[in-house]
Amino acid sequence: MGQVTNRRVLLAAPRGYCAGVDRAVIAVEKALEHYGAPVYVRKEIVHNKYVVETLAARGAVFVDETDEVPQGARVVFSAHGVSPAVHAAAAARSLQTIDATCPLVTKVHKEAVRFASDDYDILLIGHTGHEEVEGTQGEAPEHIQVVNSPDDVDDVVVRDPAKVVWISQTTLSVDETMETVRRLRERFPSLQDPPSDDICYATQNRQVAVKKIAPHCDVVVTVGSANSSNSVRLVEVALENGARASYRIDQASEMDPEWFVGATTVGVTSGASVPEILVRDVLDRLASFGFADVEEVRTATEDLMFSLPRELRADLKASGNAPARPRRGTRRSLDVTPA
Repeated sequence: MGQVTNRRVLLAAPRGYCAGVDRAVIAVEKALEHYGAPVYVRKEIVHNKYVVETLAARGAVFVDETDEVPQGARVVFSAHGVSPAVHAAAAARSLQTIDATCPLVTKVHKEAVRFASDDYDILLIGHTGHEEVEGTQGEAPEHIQVVNSPDDVDDVVVRDPAKVVWISQTTLSVDETMETVRRLRERFPSLQDPPSDDICYATQNRQVAVKKIAPHCDVVVTVGSANSSNSVRLVEVALENGARASYRIDQASEMDPEWFVGATTVGVTSGASVPEILVRDVLDRLASFGFADVEEVRTATEDLMFSLPRELRADLKASGNAPARPRRGTRRSLDVTPA
């Protein structure tokens, strides 16, 4: 940490777009360029209001279910993943699908299928109703039950305590998930762990970065939408780790100048589905409030990239427009001088 200066900003890094979001957003952009509008998207491609509105303005049509997509049309499945029933419904309508499910979510789906085939009771730690949870649960509904929080553990019922495994939604709080696992293991000592950590590297990295800056901040501002689990959690992580106040906003105009009265240090971060342009707008507005000195505090460097969905990649290759792996300029850190 640099020397404390009058009115500074601590800018968390990593922040913003993760590799799975990057891939999903570019998939919709490339589909619009290659096939032309409209391109249908089931649910929000990622949980960010600005991203959804920007893509809609370019010709993406967001729908809740596949039966809203015209017969034979093209539909993109969101980064959160879908159940086998959704794939079947799309096939029944002869829809041309582009599956933009994050590969880390796909990994959890495969784990669920494997454990179900071995007749395990699967405890899915996640939020009931979240799209990722619905997609994962749909892989083996007769074997999976959702555990929302540590407080739900006492209500869990399994057939055989010796054959129980946990998996998790990728965007959860690391700390709360492990507390849920700890309580589950108290009830079921034979509880098995998944073969690898299901919580997304990006979720963990953003929480670690906020934990680093929070003790030094009077106020922490998280850029992210209300339906973004990882963004909402960053607000809580900041408070739990020493920030005096913590707020979530979709865009800079939502910041209230009253939040910063008497503050000398403001922390800024953004959820994994937030483009960097929104963070830049926040920094500009904070500068207008007198917080012009920006110090980026980096706790990890992310260089993971995923190839575009295979269906889209094949069509682009056939047309001679096969792209390299996606990488957005918005994922680079800002050029700032430490305070």
